[in-house]
Amino acid sequence: MDPIDLAFLEGDDIRAALRARDIGTLYRHLRRLGFSQRHLADLTGQSQSEVSEILRSRQVMNVWVIERIADGLGIPRGWLGVGYCDKEAPGEEIPADEVPEEPPGEQEVDEDVKRRVVIALTMAVALNRELPDRPELALPAEEELPPQLEMFHVHIVRAVRDQLVSLSQYYGGQGDLWTSTAKHYTRWMKAPGPEAVKLRLAAALSELHTRAGWCCYDSGRDGSGHFARALSLAHQAKDSYCIAYAACCNGVTMVRSGRPNDALKQFQLGQIHLGGFRLRSGREEDRRLPTLISYLDRNSATAYGVMGDSKSAELLLTRAHEGWEPGDAADRGLTHGGTAGVWLDLAQFDAAEASATKALRSYGENHRVPRAMTEVLLAEVYLRAGEAQGLALAHQAIEKVSTLQSFAARRERLIPLATALEARPGTDRRDLARKARQIATTPI
Repeated sequence: MDPIDLAFLEGDDIRAALRARDIGTLYRHLRRLGFSQRHLADLTGQSQSEVSEILRSRQVMNVWVIERIADGLGIPRGWLGVGYCDKEAPGEEIPADEVPEEPPGEQEVDEDVKRRVVIALTMAVALNRELPDRPELALPAEEELPPQLEMFHVHIVRAVRDQLVSLSQYYGGQGDLWTSTAKHYTRWMKAPGPEAVKLRLAAALSELHTRAGWCCYDSGRDGSGHFARALSLAHQAKDSYCIAYAACCNGVTMVRSGRPNDALKQFQLGQIHLGGFRLRSGREEDRRLPTLISYLDRNSATAYGVMGDSKSAELLLTRAHEGWEPGDAADRGLTHGGTAGVWLDLAQFDAAEASATKALRSYGENHRVPRAMTEVLLAEVYLRAGEAQGLALAHQAIEKVSTLQSFAARRERLIPLATALEARPGTDRRDLARKARQIATTPI
């Protein structure tokens, strides 16, 4: 459909309306010249109801909507003051590179129009009618920073972290969700507040970023940026636990990525840092140290096991369990599951089976991801040991992993399982190995 003839826009009154971005006056002027509401709607990409609202003096404030109206009617944007114009026209011009891009489909409307849009949509969907032609309402803008930081802001970050941990243990992955959450709450560090509160907030955010780094890895994405922010925030908070925790989790991703030497550096630096921290007792956070120290030892054993150093691996496994017992089901399961992995790397199948069985007994129903990974590990133990029940357990474990969004469960456990299946005779094992590899390599 051809745009309007610019000759229609001659005259002081209409030029003044253009300078003021008075779209209602512009539309009424064009209506007097014979343009119908439908014609204006077709030219500007608006609905007829929007045009009607503007004709009834609804103001158009959104610069993106004004640009679309100008382009649809064939009016140079500069005449409306929203872009560069090389034609003589009244009004100030805004350089084109200063105008933000339009979010697709979103339009600025007043509160009355928003209310009627939602009512119309409710009526349409409730009565199974065709959706009405309507403006796309914008989502709320990101909230402003808190005017003053308080301890409840720290509690919010920790509570959100705990909820996301539960979600990730049940489904796996969720890296995008962790990233957006970490970005949102890290903004709070810019808000004013007591120094003691800001230090605690930095520590809570460090743990949030550490978890985000791991879950990005479990989504098949690079989480190193989160680990770097976790370390910076922990340093700002002067929190040795958070420093060692970030080093530990980052090291785990390195072991799993085939870089055990780099992982050992992370674990050893974490242990060195905590060595000095042990001497400063009396802090509330000290209760977390035994668990973390044990994790550092056990993950170091994993790295040595991958490298084939059985003596160092066994020594560190022994040290990891000395004087410490896991405090909850998740810790017990992770401890025994990690230990089973070390024994499997060392081809000590009886010990691996015993530890994997303990892990499965520890996990609750909500621990779907670590439970499925341990079942795959146990199936591999049985297959490599020549046990008959290996095939049935492998089939069951593969089905469970196929429902997860966990990169670690798919790539790191299914591929070794497929190799173990291929090493045994029988077409049923080869078929199951192909299925395992297909699931492992299918993008999540």
